[in-house]
Amino acid sequence: MAVEAGARGELRHQVVDADTAIALHTGSVPVLGSPKVVALCEEASVLAIKGMLPAGHTTVGMRVQLDHLQPTAVGIEVFVEAVLEKVEGRRLTFHVNVNDPRGLVATGRVTRVVVETERFLEKAR
Repeated sequence: MAVEAGARGELRHQVVDADTAIALHTGSVPVLGSPKVVALCEEASVLAIKGMLPAGHTTVGMRVQLDHLQPTAVGIEVFVEAVLEKVEGRRLTFHVNVNDPRGLVATGRVTRVVVETERFLEKAR
């Protein structure tokens, strides 16, 4: 496996109504909901290792540890960054940050595991 610590994935996302705690049924305020923050962090971690896995392999989420520190309103753009911190066999640990123009919105870690796609899907059937 050619995945090494230091790999980086980045993305930008403008918060829309569908991203809010109200729309996601996780709160009563029209700000970026934590489930969307988690999804953006996972997306950035997937981007960090895009093209590095052997054919027939993918990663799946195992653990998310995230502190959502401040609200972000609809219409504001967030910048999401994932940096591969540690490779332990098939386990990949990323440090993730989400920022908006006012500063740090969320920070934490995302752990993903490398799996053989078909073998993994067999377990789900």
